[in-house]
Amino acid sequence: MTSQTQPRWLVWLLATLAAFSPLSIDTYLPSLPDIARELGTRDAQVQLTIGVFLAGLCSGMLLYGPLSDRYGRRRLMLGSLLLYILASAGCIWVTSVEQLIVLRFLQAVGGAGALVLARTVVRDLYPLSEAARVLSLMHVIAMVATLLAPIMGTYLVLLGGWRIIFVMLFLLGAGCLFAVATSLQESLPVSSRTQSVLGSFRHYFTVLRDPLALCYILAMGLSVGGMFAFITASPFLFIHHFGFSPRAFSLLFGLNIVGIIVATIINARLVRRLGPLQMLGVGSVVAACAGALLIVIGLTGWGQPFSITGGVLLFMGISGLIGANCIASLMGLFPGNAGAAVGLGISLQFACGALFSWLVSVLADGTARPICLVIGFAGLGSLACYRAIRHLMRQPQRQAVRRALGAQDR
Repeated sequence: MTSQTQPRWLVWLLATLAAFSPLSIDTYLPSLPDIARELGTRDAQVQLTIGVFLAGLCSGMLLYGPLSDRYGRRRLMLGSLLLYILASAGCIWVTSVEQLIVLRFLQAVGGAGALVLARTVVRDLYPLSEAARVLSLMHVIAMVATLLAPIMGTYLVLLGGWRIIFVMLFLLGAGCLFAVATSLQESLPVSSRTQSVLGSFRHYFTVLRDPLALCYILAMGLSVGGMFAFITASPFLFIHHFGFSPRAFSLLFGLNIVGIIVATIINARLVRRLGPLQMLGVGSVVAACAGALLIVIGLTGWGQPFSITGGVLLFMGISGLIGANCIASLMGLFPGNAGAAVGLGISLQFACGALFSWLVSVLADGTARPICLVIGFAGLGSLACYRAIRHLMRQPQRQAVRRALGAQDR
């Protein structure tokens, strides 16, 4: 099946599935202080639910990618959605932060299936040049939902408390389960599947032995790591330290998502003409500029909090562009094992997110310095990864890859 025969609703469904992760985190960000107060625990323990959620995503994606290469996409997606629904229902009734931590981990393992398999379905159905565009469009749709998530979360909390957020996530999961069960056909033919589960998992080592693949994964990881450093620390920084109201914080968070949407729309329009590598280069330079600015702000305290907002907006806006082009390029390197490549790539990407989330929590000192320095490092690291990718692309054995990714020297 070619990209021209795909129905338009498919992109919307895949985008909704790909949005499970940000929706599951961003809707309850404004209520983190309320959760800590009601469950009688410290802020740091509630922040841990974000890191645990990311760890669950990583664990789940490591399983779903290779298994989907062997057994197909649809059955695994249905099973993962069912687990997500059950864990969301459990979160509604928790009485302690320990219960919430466990259930959030299980919820993430379920959501991981939707996250990784939505992207592998794109690789099954679309050629590489079109896949980068479709992934960008999916990202725009998912980011619109993410833009509304913290605002919706704030009003849900005002309406019925933080538990109603998990009622909403339960209903979202149930709706997607119904849509997949009734509308989505299997995208990976039996003839294209790997012959054994063990063989599918061996493909992880193939990906890990490729330095070019590792550079793409690290670039993705740094962009997501900086993003989750902001997600973890920003509620306490802006609400507690700078005195923002929950509504004002939601609008601030939404401003960053608008930046992501704008950058991703630009990427969708230009990537077919310039290629994923050229667009990645543009994104890396912008991320590095944002990172350098935030490091200066963190060390000097200049213009806070509005200078931080500007630097973070620049970094967050470009992160979607970096991610879409990295994941499309990674799938292009391993067309026969897209599930394993995407599963490992996104898993390590969110592992970086968990690491940066933990790092910014450990370094927290009640000021903006930790978040500025952590995001600044991520921005400069993105440019270093791009330079390494360009160097590896010049190797003679990479000429076919360079042509496929639109990386010819200009």
